[in-house]
Amino acid sequence: MRFAPPNPLRIADRASGLNASSVRSYNERLMLSLLLQNEGITRQEIGDKTGLTFQTISVLLRSLEQEGLVAKGEVQRGRKGAPTTPVVLNPEGAYSVGIAVGHRYTELVLINFVGDVRFHSTLPNPDSDAQSNHPAFLETIHEAIKMLPKGTHDRIAGIGLALPETGAMPGGNATPSEQKYIALQEEIETEIGYSVFVQNDITAAAGGESMFGAAKPLTDYLFFYLGADLHSRMVLNHQIFNGNSPLSFDVGIASLERILKSNGVQTDALWDRSSDWPEFGEAQVQWEENLVDRMKTSIGALQEFAEIRTVILSSYAPQKICQTLCDALETRCAGIRAIAGTIHPSPKAVGAASLPFSSRFMVE
Repeated sequence: MRFAPPNPLRIADRASGLNASSVRSYNERLMLSLLLQNEGITRQEIGDKTGLTFQTISVLLRSLEQEGLVAKGEVQRGRKGAPTTPVVLNPEGAYSVGIAVGHRYTELVLINFVGDVRFHSTLPNPDSDAQSNHPAFLETIHEAIKMLPKGTHDRIAGIGLALPETGAMPGGNATPSEQKYIALQEEIETEIGYSVFVQNDITAAAGGESMFGAAKPLTDYLFFYLGADLHSRMVLNHQIFNGNSPLSFDVGIASLERILKSNGVQTDALWDRSSDWPEFGEAQVQWEENLVDRMKTSIGALQEFAEIRTVILSSYAPQKICQTLCDALETRCAGIRAIAGTIHPSPKAVGAASLPFSSRFMVE
């Protein structure tokens, strides 16, 4: 049985959109959790995994189908016994908006119930001395919501907000610039009218890969996020652990940028989510070696306390870069399987968008 990624650190007091699902029964959440973690599942398989009776399962599924959250899949033939009809999530049964505040940019996505990105936008962060939040934030949220078909706005489960590790998290000593993003949460709730769910950005990215990406079938693994720096999370029995003092390592994309700039190389492509990187030659090769060394060291340190066999590397960097790093890590670390994340173009934003689904629909 798969459990949810970690719930947001702070959930809005006011609920709106799909409000009934926020107080749904444990068994309904259990059912939706199974469906979120499986492409399609039969009533028999639901019974085997949950212990619920066939009658109870039928009643629950009928209710969820009437709400438009689940649907019948394609009939499975050719198996032993009579043909069976699996149950699947209705992709248009629920939607969510995700916002991730990054090193230089803020990314915003709108996803459907199975994690398909229906809208994506990248906004430059406001100047540090600006007196208010980026005025385009709220406009872009409205733009994303307008993408939905008429009559479906009540199917928005909420808005997820992924904030950096620094003082911007609730309870932290935020800088004036970071305080603007905390204020953004209240501003969105007031102006847009949907609940805002907040989580650390790296933890949100790990949750997104767990719910929709490469980590979906996995139980225990070490999660790396490659952004401006390199970050990690340990995942054991589906639970994502931050640790008391989450570390980041200065071997990420910002370090590659410094190396390239010192050699007079243009680096704008490093932050462009829409295209592959050009070849950066020996500087990139050396950077990749340093990055793999750092990941190997982290794996070695953690293996003294937990058995690690699988690593997930998630990033907005081009897929071929992540795959090259994974291949090198497998070569350097015997017995380790390294998998490139599959959430694109923004793992953090999609992870943020998964927070309302996790809080409203999944068991803890």
